[in-house]
Amino acid sequence: MNFHVLTLFPEMFSGVLHSSMLGRAEEKGILSFNLINIRDFSGNKHNRVDDAPYGGGRGMVMQAPPVYDAYESVASKLEKKPHVIYMSPKGHNFTQQKAIELSKKEDIILLCGHYEGIDQRVLDEIVDEEISIGDYVLTGGEIPAMVVIDSVSRMIDGVLSNEESFTDESHFDGLLEYPHFTRPPVFHAMAVPDVLLSGDHAKIEAWRRRQSLLITKEKRPDMYEKNADVYESELNPLPKAGRKR
Repeated sequence: MNFHVLTLFPEMFSGVLHSSMLGRAEEKGILSFNLINIRDFSGNKHNRVDDAPYGGGRGMVMQAPPVYDAYESVASKLEKKPHVIYMSPKGHNFTQQKAIELSKKEDIILLCGHYEGIDQRVLDEIVDEEISIGDYVLTGGEIPAMVVIDSVSRMIDGVLSNEESFTDESHFDGLLEYPHFTRPPVFHAMAVPDVLLSGDHAKIEAWRRRQSLLITKEKRPDMYEKNADVYESELNPLPKAGRKR
């Protein structure tokens, strides 16, 4: 997969994209990262890409021409239109299911805004969807873009060591993940649950499933309620009918 990021601050991405899991996937050729500085398309000696908003108001607005030209510098080299995402607090909230959906794309452009936003005309022309990572406002779209890249990349074959690395995790199947334990077996008088030391894999899987259900019910009742009838039947199964004599 190819990620293309249109940004005013490409230097913000270097430590994130070229380290750890993402860095290894880049070295293997599974991922590629193309950082485009929108200021390079300003068309003026001061590299200015913003101006005062029509109609008045506070702050500045990123201009349409440099954003469009930065986009064209990528799109013109591709055989088909890339999927363009504008990182915006007005967008739909980012979810695990959206990450899975985006992992099927070949080329994704992430547009990072600043100031009061970007001229609406260029958004209407090039953007396919707007995405938010939460109901709050940041100084720019760079950190949200990093979140999307990291989350989507983990869903791509070969980025993680094996499929189990993400299929057991929180949100993948609509539940939060079960708790984890490792050595030592006792820490501050707290022991590892006996079932995890039993070697009985069926009992371990059943324990983990029950823990996921209980944790989701407690911490994210909104998620739990989506399939509450099914989950409740797992937590509180009906007693088996006895034999008639």
